[in-house]
Amino acid sequence: MAKQSLDLNQVTNQKMKMTPSEAIVETLVAEGIKEVYGIVGSAFMDMLDLFPTAGIRFLPVRHEQSAAHMADAYTRVSGTAGVIIGQNGPGITNMVTSVAAANQAHTPMVIISPSAGTPTIGLDGFQEADQVSIFQAITKETVRVTHKSRVADCLRTAFRIAYAERGPVLYDIPRDLFYGELEDQILQPYQYRVDSRGSGDPVLLDKAVDLLKNAKYPVIISGRGTVDSNGIERLKQIAEHLTIPAAVSYMHNDAFPAEHPLAVGPIGYMGSKAAMHTLQKADVVLAIGTRLSVFGTLPCYDIDYFPKNAKIIQVDINPRNIARTHPVEVGIIGDANAATKALYEKLVEEVPNTVENQARLKEVAEVKEEWEKELVDLAMKDGNPINPRRALLELTEVLPENTIISTDIGNVSSTANAYLKFNQTRRHIAALTFGNTGFAYPAALGAQLADPDAPVVAIIGDGAWGMSLHEVSTAVEQNIPVVACVFNNKSWAAEKKNQVDYYDDRYVGSDIEAPEFAEVAKSMGASGYTVEKAEEIGPVIKEALDSRKPAVVNIYVDGTQLAPPFRRDALQMPTRYLDKYKHLDYEVWGKE
Repeated sequence: MAKQSLDLNQVTNQKMKMTPSEAIVETLVAEGIKEVYGIVGSAFMDMLDLFPTAGIRFLPVRHEQSAAHMADAYTRVSGTAGVIIGQNGPGITNMVTSVAAANQAHTPMVIISPSAGTPTIGLDGFQEADQVSIFQAITKETVRVTHKSRVADCLRTAFRIAYAERGPVLYDIPRDLFYGELEDQILQPYQYRVDSRGSGDPVLLDKAVDLLKNAKYPVIISGRGTVDSNGIERLKQIAEHLTIPAAVSYMHNDAFPAEHPLAVGPIGYMGSKAAMHTLQKADVVLAIGTRLSVFGTLPCYDIDYFPKNAKIIQVDINPRNIARTHPVEVGIIGDANAATKALYEKLVEEVPNTVENQARLKEVAEVKEEWEKELVDLAMKDGNPINPRRALLELTEVLPENTIISTDIGNVSSTANAYLKFNQTRRHIAALTFGNTGFAYPAALGAQLADPDAPVVAIIGDGAWGMSLHEVSTAVEQNIPVVACVFNNKSWAAEKKNQVDYYDDRYVGSDIEAPEFAEVAKSMGASGYTVEKAEEIGPVIKEALDSRKPAVVNIYVDGTQLAPPFRRDALQMPTRYLDKYKHLDYEVWGKE
């Protein structure tokens, strides 16, 4: 007869005899963990054997990199820290890229990292690696289990830091420490970590209110922290009380409802010109739940939009992010929701009777209308076979209101920033500033697991698809009905654009030959569609979503209609000094 999970109410204040594996699993149960992502390995098999009885679903991926992307998105949608695991050595090191992405995305996560057994540490044994050193720079903390009696204590520490500092924590446990026996108690999360952060220093909140009420043209920038803290409704109240236009930070398009009359859209690469022109005018910026990243505030469309002289009020839960990239007038360390609530209450007290600024509302409406027209006009230009902007426009017009959309990095995926609009939170799951390819599809799988009833669509370039298509078999095996929209221009298009603009159309390594992705999907048990006409996109996407089966839609788009380079700030026209390479010098282009 299978052992039953421990009655946590009974053991909160008493120790019980158990194995280390049982202590670990019961701590996961107390944390509300329902899924763990990874690939089966002998190192943690004793613990894995407990998962079904404990009510934890093990999600086997095809490559460990996918595990952390799935967990990352699961957390962004559900709010519960994701948990991943792999075989010691190569299994864990395969997760480096996706853990680094989650770290830069500020996503709470615990990496259960089995390591070499204690008798053989340092002897270069089979699959041995110094995993702690490898992960130190890409996690908030690395927690080592030094004795079997401390497995639960160390895991609690990992969760505490993951939530407190908003990022991944490595929980490193020598593989022999899953075995044996110990006496311990299983604590509830409230007994070892605190989620309430408060609204910030009242004196600074008063100073922020004073700035806002006296501003001539205040602008809000709302970011991930507002989403995570469920603070959007509070922020809307502030915007409406003082008629403040609201932008969203780079690739967090769900951080303020797009349909709101004061919403101006996203800043950052390939964002909204409406947001950029609005932000240019600001004399006071209220930045809520955003670190104002360097890349996310760079000029775009040749618009240097981030105001140089505006007084910035920055609210962030992590003191490391305050004034890290832009000098602030007021820095408030606090929960975005709690701080926004406090600001609103103080604003109502200080300025009880306000009238909508009709001139500002009209101005916002006009700049949005102008930008929307430009987006449609750009999309309706002919392409061969399909203008990628037209494909994005057709796709977004047919998606249900509650659709979760994950986006990869790359030319078309980044262009999507301008076309993606959300009126609900936790709907936009983007690769963000770590910028690794192969993110969107496994992320979409994780998002679907977090919200099983929502339609989920991944926007992916054909280059990134080559790094993630193996997970279609995971989707089929686990019955995860994500629709992958592969924008196929037969190239690494973001890099190709650099070769167009900076290297005289010399293409090295940027062209891709690939199989017919729809047929590959079918061979893996998914639905597969090939689209070469713009008017077919909407009906095909609708059919794929309605089927509630894993599907791949291979959309052929024009490889010459490319967005501007990502990093104009980091590129230069090529200069060559050696005679052997002189013909490649930019000064001789067109003179040969």
